[in-house]
Amino acid sequence: MVQGTTSDAGKSTLVTALCRWLRRQGVAVVPFKPQNMALNSAVTADGGEIGRAQAVQAQACHLAPHTDMNPVLLKPNSDTGAQVIIHGRAVTSMNAVAYHDYKRVAMQAVLESHQRLSAQYAVVMVEGAGSPAEINLRANDIANMGFAEAVDCPVILIADIDRGGVFAHLVGTLELLSESERARVKGFVINRFRGDIALLQNGLDWLEERTGVPVLGVLPYLMDFHLEAEDAIDTRQTAKTGERLRVVVPVLPRISNHTDFDPLRLHPQVELSFVGPGQPIPPADLIILPGSKSVRPDLAFLRAQGWEEAIRRHLRYGGKLLGICGGLQMLGRTLADPYGLEGEAGESDGLGLLDFRTVLEPEKQLRNVSGQLALEDAPVSGYEIHAGVSEGPALANPAVRLSDGRSDGALSADGQVMGTYLHGLFESSASSSALLRWAGLREVQRIDYHALRERDIERLADQVEAHLDTEKLSRLCGL
Repeated sequence: MVQGTTSDAGKSTLVTALCRWLRRQGVAVVPFKPQNMALNSAVTADGGEIGRAQAVQAQACHLAPHTDMNPVLLKPNSDTGAQVIIHGRAVTSMNAVAYHDYKRVAMQAVLESHQRLSAQYAVVMVEGAGSPAEINLRANDIANMGFAEAVDCPVILIADIDRGGVFAHLVGTLELLSESERARVKGFVINRFRGDIALLQNGLDWLEERTGVPVLGVLPYLMDFHLEAEDAIDTRQTAKTGERLRVVVPVLPRISNHTDFDPLRLHPQVELSFVGPGQPIPPADLIILPGSKSVRPDLAFLRAQGWEEAIRRHLRYGGKLLGICGGLQMLGRTLADPYGLEGEAGESDGLGLLDFRTVLEPEKQLRNVSGQLALEDAPVSGYEIHAGVSEGPALANPAVRLSDGRSDGALSADGQVMGTYLHGLFESSASSSALLRWAGLREVQRIDYHALRERDIERLADQVEAHLDTEKLSRLCGL
């Protein structure tokens, strides 16, 4: 099990790296995260929903994503509450206090999934969540040491030196663990180091002497590296020259599946801007309304920021507007949540840019789909994760015709506004190129997003072989 001293220390990255390193050796390995809290999710082969990081780790193992890889997923819908997804299906929403007691039930789901995976694979590579030293979360823990103790697995602790304070992070985390938990930590990994390793050696020697725990290695800071973020929005972009398309994404409080925009961020001809609270929407060729876990509250937030007026001005000047999932729902005339699935029950006026109405239903729709875009009949594949059911005249001119016979979304009569429930639109070269041409880019350079992701997974495995003690890692994996 890989645990971290903090969030974003590199747990997902190291698990992905170790999965591919083991797979290269022909080892049957599977990723596993007992509990994940994230608004970026993926649809699995068995028709459920898991954290997106585990779907990427599955790719590292050459496996199709499965709900057992992430048996408990929490999707926050407020500052104090979240939707609880067990074995890929939403079972309830509850606040943090209620969930603290519910963790005993969730632990059973975790252990069931782990047992099934352990019976099928030689190595289960487990990722923790946050830090094991969160004192207020230690009771009934299922995400870190509580799970490790329950299944008796060794732990690697990773820390990010790029943040500063790496020795305090590692020593302090150990100090806050129980005696049995400290004994479970079999090695440290230091992540994102820049510079000459010789300058770090005396610190590594001190750390091993102080704790009695070996340093398994130091991973370098990788430039031009991309791995889909578990939750935080990655805004990094390389310098881009020549003709560029200006794309703006308003960041909503409950923005979900913002990994939709990673292919745009990496595209050499796209200048992608995320606009946050208090910021005006700048001039753009394309504005994209993203997915949302709480569409009605996020729509109210959008209006409070003055962004609705900016969107209408953008359209008056001939700009294009795309809504994805929750963003699609905002484009319609009304949005109703009669069951209070995403907040208080009620109905809101939409932006009224497309003539349809959406009602949120208790049964979430989860599908991996393929079809053709209305634009250029370009082939497209993606996935649906939504509770909304949309109906109305605008849907008679769909954005996508799906291979299962259904149609999806809508394209306005003037061709300026498009909405779809499909996530992953920009991951396929054909659909991405068609959308960028629609938005105004004349000569589009095709990029293979899946090849980019595969390249970086391979780079991670290379780093394991070059910089970590693979003999000790093999022993920890029971090989």
